[in-house]
Amino acid sequence: MASWRSFVAKKYAHRVTRRLQQEARQAVSDQDRILKNLVAGAAHTAFGKHHDFGAIRSYADFRDRVPVRGYEALKPWIEQVMDGRRDVLWMGRPLYLCKSSGTTSGVKYIPVSRASIGCHSGSATHALLSYIAETGEADFLDGSWMFLQDSPILNRAGSIAAGRLSGIMARHVPWWLRRSSMPSWETNCIADGEAKVDQIVEETRGADMRLIGGTPSWVQTYFERLLQRTGAGSVVDVFPNFSLFVHGGVNFGPYRSGFRRLIGKQVPCIEVYPASEGFIAWQDSQRYEGLRLVSNHGMFFEFIPAETVFDENPKRISLNDVELGVNYALILSTNAGLWGYRIGDTVKFVSKSPWRLVVTGRIEHFTSAFGEHVISEDVESSIKGASSACGAEVREFHVAPRMSLGGDLGEGPCHEWLIEFARAPADMDAFRSRLDELMQVRNARYRFLVQGRVLQRLLITRIANGGFTEWMRSRGKLGPQNKVPRLSNDRSVASELRQFVAADQP
Repeated sequence: MASWRSFVAKKYAHRVTRRLQQEARQAVSDQDRILKNLVAGAAHTAFGKHHDFGAIRSYADFRDRVPVRGYEALKPWIEQVMDGRRDVLWMGRPLYLCKSSGTTSGVKYIPVSRASIGCHSGSATHALLSYIAETGEADFLDGSWMFLQDSPILNRAGSIAAGRLSGIMARHVPWWLRRSSMPSWETNCIADGEAKVDQIVEETRGADMRLIGGTPSWVQTYFERLLQRTGAGSVVDVFPNFSLFVHGGVNFGPYRSGFRRLIGKQVPCIEVYPASEGFIAWQDSQRYEGLRLVSNHGMFFEFIPAETVFDENPKRISLNDVELGVNYALILSTNAGLWGYRIGDTVKFVSKSPWRLVVTGRIEHFTSAFGEHVISEDVESSIKGASSACGAEVREFHVAPRMSLGGDLGEGPCHEWLIEFARAPADMDAFRSRLDELMQVRNARYRFLVQGRVLQRLLITRIANGGFTEWMRSRGKLGPQNKVPRLSNDRSVASELRQFVAADQP
């Protein structure tokens, strides 16, 4: 029998999703309105005056006055905010500065305003309500729930409170979930990632856990520790009512088979796309591909074809002009004070009714040392397919170019795949062949280079169990918000990972 909480949630979910469906139909007009409101709201800020916001009357005017920026170009404005100045990028001062690990900039500090924090919490709520409305399932509200997060203890970046996104959001849990949330505040405040997971296991092992969320790599670590500590054969032996998994941060595909084994059954999933810069999209359906773009929450989106993003004058388009199936670099302007900001992600739209997208990778995460331009979408899809075909489970992996193997192998340039297996394939050479075949199917330029013998068949280097974790620890990046780069155009990551090669690697 359904509880009063799940009964009310179903009614409320249907009401909210009807409104969301209306928003989806007017996404383009909402984006036009948001741009006008953002420009008007920031017209009297230092940034607005510098870029003549008072003269902006159209999107074309905005493009002419506001160039696309990465973090380094925005950093001088952020430093003024940190020094305590008001009305720099947005009205007043930010509520928080969100710490984000940059690839080239070290730690980045992204402004979060009182208005933008509502987008983060509201979008996460919409994802859950959409699931309830579509499936009629709300029993997960009758038990405990948990998101693996960074510590909510905030430091200072100049005059502004600063922390990781998930730690900040731990302070803004919706009231209707707060009473059932785990772990305790004290445990959530543990800074060391592994010690925190161990304590979470102790606190949660006897709970009626029904919803679990977080970055897949950290949830997998939690599940493994839980089974070690309890001696159970699967997660559902410990949590028989576990019924919903919420994930984001990385492509879940390579993890899926391992999660199915650890959990002991197929559990419905909801994918979300939160970023330090804003909550971009969330999965609104279990039946259709893609994540629904958050088109009405104070963010204006622009898109640049990914292959031209670093051109001197790349073509920028609004939502109205995007095409399905095209890989775009995502550009944001927000009600927290980001303007023409290149967040580094690439996306591809799979639907316009409603506007749904898939995340295809990072601008700086690609391999094209030989002209092949392999992106995250290629390697993640290929390793998922090869693992399924060969009965393997991959914990983590990284792909890098290798100019020549040399030595007795006598092989030329190739792609080196450094892989940590949760379950290695019975026939490694068959796995290698299948992986290479799938890569050739995914990427025509890679196929041309392999068939023309410019590139040799890919090489697999096995990383020891726990090797990627040790590598992340050695770099001071062990935690829920830090992710392993799936591929690179140089060997900086690969060279470090080779310290953790499995002992039985040939």
